[in-house]
Amino acid sequence: MTAAPRLGKDGRPTRSGDVVLGEDWTSGEGLVDPALRASRDRRGLVSLNRSPLARKIILFNLLALLVLAGGVLFLNPFRDTLVSLRGEALVNEALLVSDVFEAVAAEAPGPMDAARLSRVLETVQVPPGVEAFAVTAAGDVAARRIGEARPGAAVAVRPTPIVDTLTGAWNGVQGLFGGGPDVEGAADGSALVQTLLPAALKGEGVRIDGRAPDGGRIFAVAEPVRMDGQVLAVVALAGDQQGIDALVRGEREQVLLIFIASLMVSFGLSLILASTIANPLSDLAAAAELGRDRDARKMAPGRVRIPDLAARPDEIGRLSVAMRGMVAALYDRIDANEQFAADVAHEIKNPLASLRSAVGTLRVAKRDDQKSKLLDVIEHDVRRLDRLVSDISNASRLDSELVKEEEEEFNLVRTLTNISEYLGQQANEKGVEFITDFPNDPIQIRGLEARLAQVFVNLITNAISFCEDGDAVRVWARRRDNRVLIVVEDTGPGIPEQALTKVFKRFYSERPQGQFGEHSGLGLAISKQIVEAHGGVIWAENIRPTHADVTSDPLGARFVVGLPV
Repeated sequence: MTAAPRLGKDGRPTRSGDVVLGEDWTSGEGLVDPALRASRDRRGLVSLNRSPLARKIILFNLLALLVLAGGVLFLNPFRDTLVSLRGEALVNEALLVSDVFEAVAAEAPGPMDAARLSRVLETVQVPPGVEAFAVTAAGDVAARRIGEARPGAAVAVRPTPIVDTLTGAWNGVQGLFGGGPDVEGAADGSALVQTLLPAALKGEGVRIDGRAPDGGRIFAVAEPVRMDGQVLAVVALAGDQQGIDALVRGEREQVLLIFIASLMVSFGLSLILASTIANPLSDLAAAAELGRDRDARKMAPGRVRIPDLAARPDEIGRLSVAMRGMVAALYDRIDANEQFAADVAHEIKNPLASLRSAVGTLRVAKRDDQKSKLLDVIEHDVRRLDRLVSDISNASRLDSELVKEEEEEFNLVRTLTNISEYLGQQANEKGVEFITDFPNDPIQIRGLEARLAQVFVNLITNAISFCEDGDAVRVWARRRDNRVLIVVEDTGPGIPEQALTKVFKRFYSERPQGQFGEHSGLGLAISKQIVEAHGGVIWAENIRPTHADVTSDPLGARFVVGLPV
């Protein structure tokens, strides 16, 4: 079944989730709070300036991404790997050049003077950007050559505007705090080679890293040229991190581009996520705040509706259902209290009116028999008021007591047996036959034993009160699957058909003429409240002959209590 759309006072249907004020709870007519609706229409996806929760969601989602990107850029494993490979490649190149010189010396034995070293160095292919040195055994640099780039071997350098901007900003920050590249002790290739020569002339292959004037790194490698265990010359190579910085900048540019794209996607998804969480919570909070905001209630007094988000399959949907249930239960309790107060006032007025009339008549009565009758009326009305106040007090405390008391598992058959043994004596004294029929096996249920016993005592005493000498009361119980039925039957006059739906209402009492004023009419109402608090049902019906006309006189009354097992 599809529910009809709710209409506001302007005649337009209200949207799901609107907070309704000034509404008739029974008719459903009301006016959507214009301030809340305007706020929701203005905010769009989510209001970051008004939602601390949305800001936290977006901040935490972006923070993880920032840490990841910052770690990649700061640790820089790609650059370190390239630098390490650059140094190893230069060592291998120096070994190859040294092998060439040793091969030449082996083919044509003789001294490796400066001229010969220069000629051999001219035949060696030096890598681009690398400076090669040929040094005599005396330690003099005989030849020097710089490798030239081969045609077509140049690598296209991609523009890196993001990296350049960030690098400039970082250098500027370092400059403010007195930082910057440390160029003290910087060395070029020739100076580093001179540092390596003493060890290389002794026959040791050595390598050193230095700092270039621009803050970069310079690698220098020296390898001796040996013949029969004698050092004939030294070959040295020196090179900077040619191309490495360009490659690193290009890779960083790609990482930053991916990071920016991921940042935008993450921000958008976080915004959507924040709106699906923060906006509904904001609506729930706004609706709840209307219940305590005095200014808001002065503007639009009336009931408050919590937004209906039951269609959401998440915790917010569950929260909305729970809050709506609590608000509905609160208003039901308020309505019940109002009705109860009205009923109490009405019920108390009757004995008070009788008392007022009796007291007024007592003032003018002259005969002793008249005064005695009036005193009996006054005493009866006082007892009636006392009983009524006591029952009202018990009924008003019942809800809170049912919540506070702890449920326990007990044997229902034993409880019914104990009650029947006690009340059976009262029935026998009145001349009423008392019959019980309980199972032999125990029936374990969970609940408040004392409260349920109160229900059964009330039903049985009511049945006995409607019976006369020669009538019978029968109490029996049967288990049916996951429920147990407890039935109290009597052979009394039965219940008037028009009263079958009223006997469980507060202060309603259908009693014989001689029992007027002896009952408050709260017993069955309290019994119904206790049974329903245990998840059970209770109803009343008349006992009629099988296949008889429903208009025939009843054979008695039957009260049935069904409880879950």
